[in-house]
Amino acid sequence: MPEIFESVTAAWLLAGVLVLLILWLVYRRKAGGDRLKRILNEIGYDRIDGLVLPNSDEGEIQIDSMLLTSQGLLILHIKDAPGAVFGSDKMQDWTVISKERRYTFSNPQPALYDRIAAVKNIVRQVPVEGRVLFLDGSEFTKGIPSMVCNLDELLAQFGEKDKAAAQRKVEAFKPHWELLRKNPHD
Repeated sequence: MPEIFESVTAAWLLAGVLVLLILWLVYRRKAGGDRLKRILNEIGYDRIDGLVLPNSDEGEIQIDSMLLTSQGLLILHIKDAPGAVFGSDKMQDWTVISKERRYTFSNPQPALYDRIAAVKNIVRQVPVEGRVLFLDGSEFTKGIPSMVCNLDELLAQFGEKDKAAAQRKVEAFKPHWELLRKNPHD
């Protein structure tokens, strides 16, 4: 009888550990999303997602996320690629190596340049920047390509300590922002 009791106790203990592990993973995933949302809200005074604009070759280009910041407009290409990321300005494909898998994706910089050009074509007097934002868990072990950052770097580059001064700058950009919000492609 004691052997059965030990087996049942071990099974319950294992089940408890698994439940705690699952809860921890869910918490980490939610906390990462909350951190992204918090930082984007801190640097952005407005946001447009899924914006479609005409591009230079008479086609159209989609911008996943764009923020109105105190420094102008910021186009974000958000990548969730946990693991070691190997990429550079001149590489056509970038590679991610994690514990679970290895995969490649196209260098996101050329598409980001096209998005910046499409926005600048509409709002010529407003500074337009772009960043490929890698979420927590991504690590560039061989150097960080241009226009690439993580959440902490994004906050350092676009955060404003003087919110009153930032709000005055944002007000100057708002008429141009509204041109984009009306979606001139429609």
